[in-house]
Amino acid sequence: MNIRNIAIIAHVDHGKSTLVDNLLKQSDTDLGRVGDQEQIMDFNELERERGITIFSKNASAIYLPAGASLREGGFKINIIDTPGHADFGGEVERVLNMADGALLLIDAQEGPMPQTRFVLKKALAMGLKIVVVINKIDKPNARVNYALDKVIELFIELGANNEQLNFPIVYAASKLGKAGLSPELEKMTDLKPVFETVLKYVPEPKANADGTLQIMITSISYDNYKGRIGIGRIYQGTVRAGQNISHISREGKTTIAKLTSLLTFSGLTRVDVKEAIAGDIVAIAGIENINIGDTISDPNNPMPLPPINIEKPTVKMIFSVNNSPFAGQEGQYCTSRNLKERLEKELDNDVALRVEDGKSPDEFIVSGRGELHLAILIETMRREGYELQVSKPEVIMKEENGRTLEPAEDAWLETPEKYSGIVIEKMSQRKGEMKNMNVENGIAFFHFFIPTRGLIGFRNEFLIETKGNGIINTLFAGYFPKWENIQTSPHGSLIAHESGISTAYALLMSQERGEMFIGPAIKVYEGQVVGQNAKAEDLTMNVCKQKQLTNFRAKTDAVTDDLIPPRQMSLEQCLEYLGDDELLEVTPQSLRLRKKILKNALRK
Repeated sequence: MNIRNIAIIAHVDHGKSTLVDNLLKQSDTDLGRVGDQEQIMDFNELERERGITIFSKNASAIYLPAGASLREGGFKINIIDTPGHADFGGEVERVLNMADGALLLIDAQEGPMPQTRFVLKKALAMGLKIVVVINKIDKPNARVNYALDKVIELFIELGANNEQLNFPIVYAASKLGKAGLSPELEKMTDLKPVFETVLKYVPEPKANADGTLQIMITSISYDNYKGRIGIGRIYQGTVRAGQNISHISREGKTTIAKLTSLLTFSGLTRVDVKEAIAGDIVAIAGIENINIGDTISDPNNPMPLPPINIEKPTVKMIFSVNNSPFAGQEGQYCTSRNLKERLEKELDNDVALRVEDGKSPDEFIVSGRGELHLAILIETMRREGYELQVSKPEVIMKEENGRTLEPAEDAWLETPEKYSGIVIEKMSQRKGEMKNMNVENGIAFFHFFIPTRGLIGFRNEFLIETKGNGIINTLFAGYFPKWENIQTSPHGSLIAHESGISTAYALLMSQERGEMFIGPAIKVYEGQVVGQNAKAEDLTMNVCKQKQLTNFRAKTDAVTDDLIPPRQMSLEQCLEYLGDDELLEVTPQSLRLRKKILKNALRK
């Protein structure tokens, strides 16, 4: 069949997964039982909960134009769904290698956003044919012309040539499953215009089926029966199931192996095939140590492909074995060996992650693209039954020509105009430099240039200051000379004085000192952080104090009636709260903030 390879790229929440869902449902692909489900591409539990794509995925749609059949005139469109969040940019960078064209989705109301700039820059550099899809035109506040003008400006800004600037435009409401070549929603019936535009403008894969076999591995998955499976695109040659191949690692080491299984994509499933030719995307099994960036080639004439370049991580954290008094009570995997094996397994799938040994055998320095990147890894591990401790996120500095450089970001903020003063004040304290500001319909839009160090711990503070109405998007800008005297808001913690069970009587007195993180009848230990002090200094408190019993009758419910509910903190909020001398204890059931040195006397 005729093949087209397209990636779907956009900023987070611009409708990529919804569009892929409806493209698959409206194609001539047999989806089986999943055809009636929503978010059929986001099958990971965390993705469904958060409503974002974290891992890039492959699918293929069969499209039969009028009068065509599966045998003649039909098209197989390999679709690669990519994440939209900047922290998962590593996923986007490597999978764009598989595509010949890209659908660039733009929200008709918001226009191009920070991650749009990042993914478009990568796609243009690779020479992909871009089809612009102005999505969500069914929104009441949709500004189609504004969005289109901004897209043209962005193309020019990123140095697109005349051919790239002459991009085709499709208007869509992916939630309704409709698209058209003009923005009139009432004239649209289905997503056929998207298919037709892809077939017209996205070129066939440039591939030589008779050349020396070359496959670049861009994703790894695991099958209980087939073992490690490498997913990649055949750049040239023909591959057959059961044949011998040479496996060339990223370091250049060559080994001979035999393919036990050859699969291609049909809908969301992988189907065994006897043979696949250049231009198609395949999954291969039978190679034991296959990794992302490896080349599969001919055993007699091995020809490696250039390795995938991925931008370096910017944030690091120390993952260590849980050594709190409650260690081993809730988790299944608690030792340094368990932790090391799990992190090494993650390295196989995540090319933007780095893991190094720490100062002791129980510590590992884990580096990633941002706080969310590492938070997703921690959340995945705790759901799998792991117990660990993590330190405060820190930026990764670089030495160059005798100067210390640190990472910086472009930050775009949206907030109601009345909060603009406090936002400017907070950003300037953290060495943020305002590049642009404008106000539309009572909403202030800011563009700041700020060191990554200044952004750590800012998101939560920003949401509190804007009463939950603020939106912040960031994008890595590069390395710059180190900033001095960055002021982040210092906080003081309320620390448990002894191990025991918290009581309502003790919490009633403690809550006058600040905001509590725990309620009554919770097990605590000495050195655990149980609340945030109203002042910027630590304070040790006895939250397990019992009320002395007397022979007087007392009205007990009055105590619990006056208790303020504790602040419930998510994993990301806990990471943002962490101080330099604090750790976060992560178990499958609990998140506990604690001091590095638990004994109060030793800490002093």
